[in-house]
Formats: sequence, structure tokens, C-alpha cells
Amino acid sequence: MKFFIDTANLSDIKEAQNMGILDGVTTNPSLMAKEGIVGTEYILKHYQDICSIVDGDVSAEVIATDFNGMINEGTQLAALHPQIVVKLPMIEDGIKACKYFSEKGIRTNVTLVFSAGQALLAAKAGATYVSPFLGRLDDIATDGLQLIAEIRLIYNNYNFKTQILAASIRHTMHVINCAKIGADVMTGPLSSITGLLKHPLTESGLAKFMEDYKKGNQ
Repeated sequence: MKFFIDTANLSDIKEAQNMGILDGVTTNPSLMAKEGIVGTEYILKHYQDICSIVDGDVSAEVIATDFNGMINEGTQLAALHPQIVVKLPMIEDGIKACKYFSEKGIRTNVTLVFSAGQALLAAKAGATYVSPFLGRLDDIATDGLQLIAEIRLIYNNYNFKTQILAASIRHTMHVINCAKIGADVMTGPLSSITGLLKHPLTESGLAKFMEDYKKGNQ
């Protein structure tokens, strides 16, 4: 399972990268704005800064919602750095753009996916990644994990190469359950990754080891 971090915060990205387990980054206009990154020039520069930190894929989202606008923006984004994956919305023109980019050898991430049918269309269009939003489905009392399981079954049935990128991850159990189901990638905040480190028995066991070591060296 690949671990992506969903943020535009460079400090969080560096911390995850320094752990040695980071495989990539996803971000979006809302996360950019949260970090005070606004304006095309600054956003493009920020994507380059992210690529300079991580070794893996960096999803960069288009703002346009029409086919020609997505093609123009996506082409510009892909030219920024070889690690850039063009992030497209799950709408009709987004699927058309996905097909266009896949034929050009440009990698894509189809985002805002909330149904198995949408994921099927993205795979048919040649998406590199498809991003079902687990947490947002949970927010409306819908089983987000069930959606990921359905997509996994469909992709396995037809040997689709599109990777399931479980997005809108909120906590560590989302990560564990996505791994059980067979999601190819998870993307979430730094806390969802560092939370996997924590267990009270590890902490108490380490404290006991250190206590015994000090006693033996007095």
C-alpha cells in the first residue's frame, strides 16, 4: 500500500518524507488556500517546491471544469515536473480530458469519486489513479469502505490498471481498513500516518525497558 499525504503544508510533507515511508502527495485548491497559497504563479511554484521534497507522485488539480480549460491547465501542470499527476474532476469533460491525457502518456488522478460507476468510467478512460472520498461518504451516513470494496472487485474482475487512491482519510482505522480491503494508495493528513505508530503497550514497554536499563547501570 502506498502512503500519500493530503496537504499543501511543506513542513508536514517534510516530516512524512523524513519518516522514510512517503510515496507521494495529493493536494487541491482548498488545501492550497489553507496555506495562503493563492494565485496561479504561486500555486505552480508551490507544486514545484513539493516535488523538490518528495520522491513520488504529486497530484496537481486543475481549476477548469470545461474540456479545453482542463487540457490547457493539465498540460501546463504536467510540464512543471515529471512527478506531477494531473488531477481531474469526475464530470463528463473530466473523463474526456482523462482519455486525452492517457493517450498522450500524461498520468491522471480522477477525483471526487463517490460511486462504483464513476470509478469504472475513470478506469475505462485510462486514469492512473481514481480517488473515492471515503470520509465524505461517512459524513452522510454512507459506508465509504463498501465503495472501495466494490471498486476493488470491479477492477480485479477486468484487470484494470487504475490504482484505487482512498481519499478523504480521517484517521488511522480508515488506513487499516483500506489496507484490508486492498486499496492501492491512501492519502490523508499527517496525523493519520503518525497515528499508526502509537500503541500504549509500545509506550509502556519502552518505558519499562529504559527503567530496567537504568537500574542495571547504576
